[in-house]
Amino acid sequence: MTETREQGAATEPHPLTQYLQRLTQRVRAYDRRHPLPWDVLVTAFFVIASLTDAAGGWRTTAANDQVAEWLVFLMSVGLSVPVLWRRRHPLAALAVMTAANVVSNWTGAWLQSALIQFVVVFNIALRLPLKTLGWAAAMTTLPMAASIVRYPKGSWDQLIVPQIWSFALVALAGIAVRSRQDYTQALVERARQLEVERDQQAQLSAAAERARIAREMHDIIGHNLSVITGLADGGSYAAKKSPERAAQALEAIGSTSRQALGELRRLLDVLRDDTPTTAAASAELTPQPALTDLAQLLDGVRAAGLPVRSTVKGHPDALPPGSQLTVYRVVQEALTNTLKHGGPGATATVDISATPDGITVTVTDTGTGTGGTSPSAPGRGLTGMRERTALYDGTLEAGPAPGTTGGWRVRLHLPSPLSKDSGTQ
Repeated sequence: MTETREQGAATEPHPLTQYLQRLTQRVRAYDRRHPLPWDVLVTAFFVIASLTDAAGGWRTTAANDQVAEWLVFLMSVGLSVPVLWRRRHPLAALAVMTAANVVSNWTGAWLQSALIQFVVVFNIALRLPLKTLGWAAAMTTLPMAASIVRYPKGSWDQLIVPQIWSFALVALAGIAVRSRQDYTQALVERARQLEVERDQQAQLSAAAERARIAREMHDIIGHNLSVITGLADGGSYAAKKSPERAAQALEAIGSTSRQALGELRRLLDVLRDDTPTTAAASAELTPQPALTDLAQLLDGVRAAGLPVRSTVKGHPDALPPGSQLTVYRVVQEALTNTLKHGGPGATATVDISATPDGITVTVTDTGTGTGGTSPSAPGRGLTGMRERTALYDGTLEAGPAPGTTGGWRVRLHLPSPLSKDSGTQ
């Protein structure tokens, strides 16, 4: 722990470094928002420095100290004022400074203000295509050629080589800063893209979760309300002839309602962020319906007035919990649709066959209504069944039952996880 703290303290920037970074960021931000005041300030600095040298200091290094003062003044202005356009038109600014520098070297004034041209060279390397550096190199070297022709004393390489080295160093500095800016911009853009992808992923996850919640609530509420409706209709009919049967129907309605409320509370407890830890833990640990609960589901449907016959072959309870939940929900939805649309006198048959290759479930009714949800007008129930089936690479068929008039059949097949793995290999 101590070593970790020491490493963290060692990597933390010094307060002075942080202050300088913040100050630099503020200056750059101001420069981006208001470039003209900064350009005028920088240009004014170089103009003042150039005119100070033109006041008489230029004679200490000049090859000809008899150059007219008005010409020295014009050359000084020509070598400093173009700095104002160093960012918008750097190549044109360098051309004007080159012309003034050629006159300076040809007349022998050799003004020190010529060094200001490297400020423009830096901006060319920073902002323009790299191929323009060739033109910039030619323009900075041309005045030296004028000096060699006009004042050939001494070695020519004493004038050309330092100029080339100066140009190369300034150009490399501009390229380095440019590469750093491009790299930083790429990082910022990458961070922005990651943020967008994160938000999109969150939206997709939220949409998928909403769809899952809607599917679960549809299965819970739709089925239980259909059962309650059937019980209520049967109870009202039985109340006229047998009050005892009406009381049984009311008890069944209460039991079904309590079961539906319990499932809804469990689902909503999982969704709540502010749920106490014990309640959330109990909600998460509550098992989802499995095939062992299928008998209770069929009893509830029978109590609602729909005769159901079921057959089970093999061992479907050996399926994974997710597959069992899918089978349970498909059977629940199919029987709920029969209760809604089957009409009076409808019956249903549930056949479950589990083999090593998977499980097949067929729910058939003899209703005289519209059957389930017709494929031509798919509802949320059929869509939910298809989505659940697709999660396990299964197939779902829903349509009129063969050989019947008005009957409906839902057939589900889920492959075994072992058979899928062997097929993949």
